[in-house]
Amino acid sequence: MKRVLIKNGRVVDPKQDIDRKTNVYVEDGRISAITDEEPEADQVIDAEGKIVCPGFIDIHMHEDEYDEAADSIETSMGESALHMGVTLDVGGNCGDNAYEPDKYLDITDRDGAPVNIGLLAGHTFLRNLRGSRNKYQPVSREDLDKMMASCRDYLDKGCLGISFGVKYVPGTTWEEIISLCRLCEKEDKLVASHVRADVAGVFDAADELARMGREGKVKVQFSHIGSMGGYGQMEQLLQNIEEYRRQGVDMLCDCYPYNAFSTGIGETTYDEGFLESYQSDYDSILIVNGKYAGQRCTKEIFDELRAQAPDTATVGYFMRAEDVEMALLSPLVMLGSDGVRTDGLGHPRASGAFARFISDYIRTGRIGLSEGIGKMTAMASEQLNLPEKGNLIPGSDADIVVFDLDRVTDLATYENGQIPPKGFEWVLIGGEVALKDDTIVNNRLGRAVRR
Repeated sequence: MKRVLIKNGRVVDPKQDIDRKTNVYVEDGRISAITDEEPEADQVIDAEGKIVCPGFIDIHMHEDEYDEAADSIETSMGESALHMGVTLDVGGNCGDNAYEPDKYLDITDRDGAPVNIGLLAGHTFLRNLRGSRNKYQPVSREDLDKMMASCRDYLDKGCLGISFGVKYVPGTTWEEIISLCRLCEKEDKLVASHVRADVAGVFDAADELARMGREGKVKVQFSHIGSMGGYGQMEQLLQNIEEYRRQGVDMLCDCYPYNAFSTGIGETTYDEGFLESYQSDYDSILIVNGKYAGQRCTKEIFDELRAQAPDTATVGYFMRAEDVEMALLSPLVMLGSDGVRTDGLGHPRASGAFARFISDYIRTGRIGLSEGIGKMTAMASEQLNLPEKGNLIPGSDADIVVFDLDRVTDLATYENGQIPPKGFEWVLIGGEVALKDDTIVNNRLGRAVRR
């Protein structure tokens, strides 16, 4: 039984309302005590001058791809998460899964991963599994029955809930939505959604999400609210969500600390009329990969890629910084990176979201230390019903991050989104050291998280 003592740090655990200089004692991969004593240990970590807190939970990311030929899962996204103090990634968001989620979790347990991984079962993945690939058309009753059977199986095998990407699949009917939502009621699993519309349409889209919570009797997560209502709608949108909650709808949100989004150029985001909606021009789009990587878009490039390379990743500079800040400061909103990569390239949020939040919001005093850490830990674990994650309660998993509040800096850029941050001294997963001094020392400690 391995014993680890992390001593002399400023221990912050919002779940227990702890913020003081003390020690954390770990035995056999679990939190044993928060104590002013110094029990005998096999490994002693001196955290003098550093913050010691639960490992961060990224409630909204897009998991690494599965390589069928090699029968293995890539590690790019997981390693980026580990570099910024994340110890649990929740993938399967926006309706998408990289692979059948039950098998993905099994492979994670077999091989290990850079961080722990939990998955939502994606509605679009379920659609595609049944061959219903026309995103503008509803599915048949027969296909919906098969989707429900597959989804029920994935939930039974440990998926943490269901995700929708209805903006990307406008043919999705209410029958599809509510039939799947209701599968989550019995075990109080989460329903997350990339809602049906952004900008002016976001209010009706939020109403639909509230209806999902109300009629499905489930808790709902408003995915990346900054990229949906970050165009001048945020103040009213947050007020609406407060009203839903007063009416009994259990709705919370996630957001990343950037005022540009990322999506494929062939997605419905860029359907006809998008420039008028965003009140912008083609040069607000950066091409991430492929033939025009690193270039700003033109109408000619846009038309060519939409027709010939629709999977090309883009960054869209359309959101308002003040709206994103308003979201991140709201008690209704937790942190989520929405990290995703295409051809190994992508938006800097995958590498820097948590570091950027620490440096730009916590260190600057825009938000208090305990509240800010809560947005990266306890809020997500409670939303996911994972009581052994996101806290330092004795008996909980010893997923711990030690970071230097004065030094944490995100270094990833829109042009090079893969640069890891600095300032993370130690990351422990299950009581074992995964990262030390910003360097990964073990990228196989992560396991599947099921419920």
